[in-house]
Amino acid sequence: MSSITVWFIRFAILYFLAAMLIGIAMTMTGPIYPYMQIHAHFNLLGWMSMMIYGVGYHILPRFSGKPLWSDKLSYWHIWLANAGLLGMTAGWFAVSWGLGRGALHAFAMVEGASMIMFGLNMFKTIKAVPTPKPAVK
Repeated sequence: MSSITVWFIRFAILYFLAAMLIGIAMTMTGPIYPYMQIHAHFNLLGWMSMMIYGVGYHILPRFSGKPLWSDKLSYWHIWLANAGLLGMTAGWFAVSWGLGRGALHAFAMVEGASMIMFGLNMFKTIKAVPTPKPAVK
């Protein structure tokens, strides 16, 4: 597996475990803001999306028979995806402390940009190649 695939899967597992611990804590304290939002986003953007990204980076180039369109873009993607999610976590704490939603919105946009990077990289990787014309005999 490529290093980008391995790192996305590693991060997915870490977010899965963090979400589990937050979920256990919520069983004892109740769904206290911002833990409920962090728990949900660690599950959806951390565990599920990171796993999908890792698997996508592994199988889609193989299914298309072409190399990944941009390795550089995939590395930007992993950094921005993690920065966005962890920044959103800090943003929810800021909201709960009455500091406004600016950080939350900014990091949500970083997360969205990382998703666009993945989509672009995958669309360019799986772009259909014209079917070769049969040889004339």
